[in-house]
Amino acid sequence: MMQDRPVGELLREWRRRRGLSQLDLAIQAEVSTRHVSFVETGRTIPSSAMVLRLAEQLGVPLRERNRLLVAAGHAPVVRERPLEDPHLASARNVLKQILRGHEPYPALAVDRRWNLLFANTAIDVFLEGVDASLLRPPINMMRLGLHPNGFAPKLRNHGQVRAYLLPRLARQVAQTGDPELSALYEELLSYGPEGDQAPPDPADIALPIRICHRGAELCFINTVTTFGAAFDVTLEEIAVEAYFPADDNTVRFFRTGAATNRVHRPPR
Repeated sequence: MMQDRPVGELLREWRRRRGLSQLDLAIQAEVSTRHVSFVETGRTIPSSAMVLRLAEQLGVPLRERNRLLVAAGHAPVVRERPLEDPHLASARNVLKQILRGHEPYPALAVDRRWNLLFANTAIDVFLEGVDASLLRPPINMMRLGLHPNGFAPKLRNHGQVRAYLLPRLARQVAQTGDPELSALYEELLSYGPEGDQAPPDPADIALPIRICHRGAELCFINTVTTFGAAFDVTLEEIAVEAYFPADDNTVRFFRTGAATNRVHRPPR
C-alpha cells in the first residue's frame, strides 16, 4: 500500500477546504493556534483523540477520519465493512423494506459515488430505454441521468435538472475531496452546454422531474435520506432517493398498473 501524506498536510487541506484559518479551527476545537500550527507542520504528532477532535470540527466524513488516524500512526476507529458483510444483513433488509414500502412509486439506494445498490420494481421508469452500456454494473445514477444516451432524452426539463444536479455534485466533491467524484463531475460537465439554465432558487425545497414515459407525461419530486446516526463508513455513505408523484396524472399512471411489464430488473 502506498504511504499516505502526513496527517498535518491532510488536516491543513481539510481546513482550507472548509475556508477556515488556523485561528478559526483553534477556537472551534478549543486548542491553541500554536498547537494547530505544530500539527499541520509536523512538529507535533496529534493523539487519536486530537485527530478526531479536529476532524469533528472540520466535518470530515467517517471514511476520511480513518485515513487521518492511520496517517497519524493510529488505528482506525470507525468500522468499514462491505455492504455484503453478514453483519450488515439487518441494514440491507431495512434498506430493501424502505424501498418496497414506497411502491408503486420509484425509490432507490446509492453509494457515495452514486452507484446503484438497490431499487424497487418501479425504478424502470428511469432505466427503460437507456443504452445498455449504461446498465452494466455498477450503474451510476448521476451518469445515467445526464448522459445523452441515458435518461436525459426522456426529461422534459433537462436544463432544470442539470442545473440542480451539477452544483449538488460539485458541493459533494468539495466536501469529500473524492477524486473519482471529481472525475465524474468533469465528465457530466462535458455532456451539455454550460449556463443553459439558471441555478435553482434556494427557496425551492423540491425539484420537479418531468419525463415522457410510454406516451405519458409524468412529474415527480424526490427526497434524499441519509443515515446520519450510522457508525459504519459504508452505512454513512448510503443515500435513499424516493420519488413522489407531483400530479394526478402520475398517480393514475402508477395506480392503474400502467407501469407494469418492465423490461429491466435492477438489483434489489
